[in-house]
Amino acid sequence: MLTWIILIVAALLLYVMYGYNKGISCRNYVQEAFATMDVYLKKRWDLVPNLIECVKSYSQYEKSLLNELTALRTKEYSTLSNNEKIDANQQLGQVLSKITAVAENYPDLKANQTYTTLMQQMEGVEDDIAQSRKYYNGTVRELNTFLEAFPSNLIGKLFGFEKAKMYTIDENERANIKVEL
Repeated sequence: MLTWIILIVAALLLYVMYGYNKGISCRNYVQEAFATMDVYLKKRWDLVPNLIECVKSYSQYEKSLLNELTALRTKEYSTLSNNEKIDANQQLGQVLSKITAVAENYPDLKANQTYTTLMQQMEGVEDDIAQSRKYYNGTVRELNTFLEAFPSNLIGKLFGFEKAKMYTIDENERANIKVEL
């Protein structure tokens, strides 16, 4: 009888150790994936002032759009938490897509070499963000599944693991952009 109790306790301890290590592994993958994605988000964040300056000279009638972009960009990126970075970049993506749509109404702007170069760089960064977002969301899915599935959810609660936020697009980004001048 004592042997069975010892075996059961040993099995429980082994499972707790396995579960703890799995949680640490999932959390580290999420952190690594965010760090990778963060490089591209920061790159986009740094391209925005150049884009603002380029577009400013062509679109006197789009002041509200530029003000919105400038207001978003005034936040100090390095001081934002990971969730704040995700939220800020989602808002930034919405405004950038509006600028792209507005540029269609300014042939001189579309023909400007600086604008063209910036938009090519932005397109490359957006592709990198999309790829890294897929990886990040995959690691978040693994962590969150670990924290929601039984019995690993008990281990997650026991050791204080927290769910991570997915990087998704909101309904505004899904809708077609309507530009009215």
